[in-house]
Amino acid sequence: MGLLTRTRESAPCTVTISHRFEELSAHVKFNNGAKIYAGDSVLVEGAEIMAPYGEIVREDRTAIITRASGLERAWTRLTGDLEFMELCEFSFSEEVTL
Repeated sequence: MGLLTRTRESAPCTVTISHRFEELSAHVKFNNGAKIYAGDSVLVEGAEIMAPYGEIVREDRTAIITRASGLERAWTRLTGDLEFMELCEFSFSEEVTL
């Protein structure tokens, strides 16, 4: 990883969309064990996934991970605490509740 250079990699993933009364959520699990770090971005390829009300939909897709440059990663870590309050109402986890 360079100080100013971004890299891209593709990763197989499973997208799970839940559209139920108990839960409205979208999860992406990388099937190859890829990890996301501060400043990275992820784009899941393919058409929009729509789950009918009351159902859970799972689809295998390919994700493009754009790795942040060293400078972007450092900036994200330095400023991330300031933006934390915007996320306080939400919870992120690796577990999918069924």
